[in-house]
Amino acid sequence: MENIKIKELPINDRPRERLINNGVQSLSNEELLAIVLKTGTKDMSAKVLSSMILKYVGDIQNLKNITYHELINIKGVGTAKACMILSFIELSKRINSKMETIKGIKLNCPKLVFDYYQYKINTNQEHVYCIYLDASKRVIKDKLLFVGTVNHSLIHPRDIFKEAYLLNASSIICVHNHPSGDVHPSSEDINVTNRLRQIGILMGIKLVDHIIISETKYYSFLENGKI
Repeated sequence: MENIKIKELPINDRPRERLINNGVQSLSNEELLAIVLKTGTKDMSAKVLSSMILKYVGDIQNLKNITYHELINIKGVGTAKACMILSFIELSKRINSKMETIKGIKLNCPKLVFDYYQYKINTNQEHVYCIYLDASKRVIKDKLLFVGTVNHSLIHPRDIFKEAYLLNASSIICVHNHPSGDVHPSSEDINVTNRLRQIGILMGIKLVDHIIISETKYYSFLENGKI
């Protein structure tokens, strides 16, 4: 790709000017990312650098899962630019989230949980959250407890219920994602859910639900009569 500096382009071909004159929808992914980056390097323009980043991820949808270490290993992307891109991605996720915060929300259906976590934990690793509820099923706090590999995560009931006691929670909801997109519970998911339910009964802290999510759908143990 010819390395022409953005300032050397005709005014009407520059990303910012095209955005102002034609609207943000008219810009390509490369142009949008070039605006986020603001500048390139001494050897390449912001547009060329944007093209390299997009080529690395393969599909624009994969950009949301890129990590800091992956970014800084791309030629021309240093700490500052990596932080800019990751901040832009996180801001986009928060904008797409249907709820800014879950604290104080009364969770009376699994869909509300899915709406909140759909973008929050849409990553290529399993993230396990526990939501701690008061007697009215309002959220006291949600906490990220574990981050696992693509196919495995470790859930320690001790840590889950210790936090519940500290918060004086009456019940809990566990949430984790399946990066594969298949939200059907694995045998491990079923075993862990049964353990948490049984321990919860003994400790007087009810497991209300265990919800598995992907980018577009969810599975609720409660809705499926498994709790």
